[in-house]
Amino acid sequence: MSEAPKVPYWHVWTDEGGVSHQTRCVLTEFDLSSISPPAKPQWLGAKTRSAADISVTVLPVGWVGDWHENPKPQWIIPLSGRWFVETMDGVRVEMGPGEASFGEDQGTRARDGRQGHASGTVGDEPAVLMLIQLEGGPGPRSPCRFK
Repeated sequence: MSEAPKVPYWHVWTDEGGVSHQTRCVLTEFDLSSISPPAKPQWLGAKTRSAADISVTVLPVGWVGDWHENPKPQWIIPLSGRWFVETMDGVRVEMGPGEASFGEDQGTRARDGRQGHASGTVGDEPAVLMLIQLEGGPGPRSPCRFK
């Protein structure tokens, strides 16, 4: 049997002082089981068990958004193209297809015209993003809440 997978993601979160950050985290809690018998076992990791709104957004070439907080805790998964997220601590991360970010920067405090994060497209093609918005408020004010 193979070893359980490790799946990286970025977590955009807010500290106790109201500053947003990005931390590289890893999903590690997986079980080898069938998603629907008699399908063969696969590595499954249930990360939430709540209602979610799912949408797809397309950011045009050259699009750069104003500073803002995520409207709800949400997974953002690029399907095509590239995009960036910059947090209040000055960290800028670029992501493309197959990478994921969990946006949870609610409750930031404005500093120097910045609040939450800024984001935009990178390169010469639109960024197509899948958003999975979770019900409920943000989790603890610390990184890597999903394992």
